Amino acid sequence: MDEIRRLFGAAGRVRADSLASDATQSTGSKQALRQRLHQLMTCVDDLDPRDKLHDEVAKTLDGAFVICSKKANKPKKDRFRLHMVTWNVATADPPDDLAHLLQLNSPKSPDLYVIGLQEVYSRPARFVLDMAFEDPWSLRFMSTLAPRGYLKVSSIRMQGLLLLFFSKLDHVPFIRDIQATYTRTGLFRYWGNKGAVSICLSFYGHMLCFLNCHLAAHMKYATERVDEFEYILDTQTFESKKAPGILDHRLVFWFGDLNFRIQDHGMHFVRSCINNHTYNLLWSKDQLTVMKQKEPMLQEFEEGPLDFPPTYKFDLNSDTYDSRPYRTWFAFNGKKRKPAWTDRILWRLRPKALPREETDEDEDPGSPEKNAKQQEEDEYPLKIRQDSYNSSMEYGISDHKPVIGVFSLELRKMYDAPLVHLQAEGDWSADIDAMVVYRPLQPFASSAWDWIGVYKVGFTSVSDYITYTWVKDDEVSLNEEVVQVYVSKEEIPVLGGECVLCYYNSSLQCIIGISEPFKVQVSKVAIEEGLMPENINGLDKAAAS
Repeated sequence: MDEIRRLFGAAGRVRADSLASDATQSTGSKQALRQRLHQLMTCVDDLDPRDKLHDEVAKTLDGAFVICSKKANKPKKDRFRLHMVTWNVATADPPDDLAHLLQLNSPKSPDLYVIGLQEVYSRPARFVLDMAFEDPWSLRFMSTLAPRGYLKVSSIRMQGLLLLFFSKLDHVPFIRDIQATYTRTGLFRYWGNKGAVSICLSFYGHMLCFLNCHLAAHMKYATERVDEFEYILDTQTFESKKAPGILDHRLVFWFGDLNFRIQDHGMHFVRSCINNHTYNLLWSKDQLTVMKQKEPMLQEFEEGPLDFPPTYKFDLNSDTYDSRPYRTWFAFNGKKRKPAWTDRILWRLRPKALPREETDEDEDPGSPEKNAKQQEEDEYPLKIRQDSYNSSMEYGISDHKPVIGVFSLELRKMYDAPLVHLQAEGDWSADIDAMVVYRPLQPFASSAWDWIGVYKVGFTSVSDYITYTWVKDDEVSLNEEVVQVYVSKEEIPVLGGECVLCYYNSSLQCIIGISEPFKVQVSKVAIEEGLMPENINGLDKAAAS
């Protein structure tokens, strides 16, 4: 506006009152801007098209329109809250109350929960049972989070290592390309008491990887821990063109019982710093900090300040650091464990591609893959901020305290519509066959293994369905826009209830569409025949529970 005012002032042909401005008026307000635009229209009416000033004003206005259009067309960015937990549970069963661990009373509820556990009880008999059914820790987290609208999207377990990924139901159709894998590093890399489990996925198109590790123990094995981490990075691969390896993901979280200790300082100095809350005096001797100075690969990972007490090693059911005498092979008392930050959460945002002049001569900076990645990062930015990083001293079932990290992810969605829209057609009850109608919203690779599940509202995981139907086997009608799928009345719960439908795509290994909740009516035939709850089949008991 100053430029336009300058141009008009030079002409001397504009009425003085048309540019008069109240000195107290805020130029940043919308009302002031509208008033100036109205004044500008009056000024434009007075301009002679043959005058040079006319062209200069037109150019200035063109520049203003460009600025406004860029602002108007600026892609919308969304922010998501991620709550992460790492905890070595030392074979203990889960506590009854997980409210503090999951910060359930926080005014800001997370969009995602990622929970990594180490040393989950895995004796052979219990482990086999856990493989057939859900383990106690998974069940406790699921039963706590499901009533709050969270679904267990994925999980993986390797002996004592367990990784769980939960999401709010609204985000589930946009979490795709889910894969999970593991790497053993214990006992010559054949035993899974140490190693890593990981889950990678696409979140609104952005490739994320969560890597839960339990690395080699003891003070003297810092270098071995780094070697194990590099081995894990080298061996874990995924069936993904966009991110075949861990470090190919846009964002990687590395967390777990990493087992790095505090070196050089003696027990008395370490405990004195803890008692005085002068944790910063210990940071320079933290082994992970030391190793990051030596290893360029580790330098790419960021971590928040360690402004909380070391999380290992505690006496059980207390906040007292290791005080018990340890017996050696010859019945002598061993040394007490020195406190350490063994339990950590780090992250790595994939570095942007280097400019051509900074790349190695052997590399091809103009390769299609690199150009595509760079273009994607520019068009769909992803930012991360750590909001909090601390330990939870409330839990004493283990000699480790859990560590909690809360993050904000700011990103532009690569897609904001599910792949399919589905709904229950007509009235549903166990008295008549029912119909599901779905409509593909975008092209996707469907197969004979795709299925639609009927779930009770508040379901805990993909496998927590009441019943399901194969999409291809039970198709009734098909056209280019709408597909109908038949559901037998024998599969519908007699007692009815609030339900939702989910379309599971076997190629993407995820749910790609969720219906609105709908009511399944109680069977009138069952009521007339006096069918009591104790006589109904297991299917209906599941729906009623």
